[in-house]
Amino acid sequence: MKTFSFILCLCAIVVTGSAKPQLRPNANNIPLDEKPEPRHRESTTWIPILKFNKEQSEDGSYRTEYETGNSIVHEETGFLKDFSDTNPNGVLVQHGQYSYLSPEGETINVQYTADEHGFRATGDHIPTPPAIPEEIQKGLDQIYAGIKLQQERLEQRAKSDPDFAKKLEERRLANKNGQYVGLLENN
Repeated sequence: MKTFSFILCLCAIVVTGSAKPQLRPNANNIPLDEKPEPRHRESTTWIPILKFNKEQSEDGSYRTEYETGNSIVHEETGFLKDFSDTNPNGVLVQHGQYSYLSPEGETINVQYTADEHGFRATGDHIPTPPAIPEEIQKGLDQIYAGIKLQQERLEQRAKSDPDFAKKLEERRLANKNGQYVGLLENN
């Protein structure tokens, strides 16, 4: 029995040792003897930084600017504002502009602001929506005026009718939570 166990172990060692190397899992099935191709292309063009300035103030404001040898120019200022309980670290406001040469050789200029309302960029190359036609704007103004008038009527009724005031408040809470409720005037 000992001989059988010894022979069985010896066979297992021989089989394991002579097994063909396997592919590595999670390595895109690249065999061990092959090297993966680099995932980035090396740049052969060196672009000098012609100008770089950065000024940092103790109050958190800053100003930075740089210019590169391939005609990229960037300027930015930033400061902190609106320190409150909801924003204990304040809100970072950034204003800046940058320019670069397009493949067609045109200089592209961009001005931007980034703050609590998001990032807003302007430039001649950025598409802008057309002006709203006068007739459509007039219709929108009438719709908004009707909505405002309806809200004023609801508020007036709520002042004289406590039950209606309660329903109006429930409607506001439901609308705030995304559970939009229909009209209340007929109730």
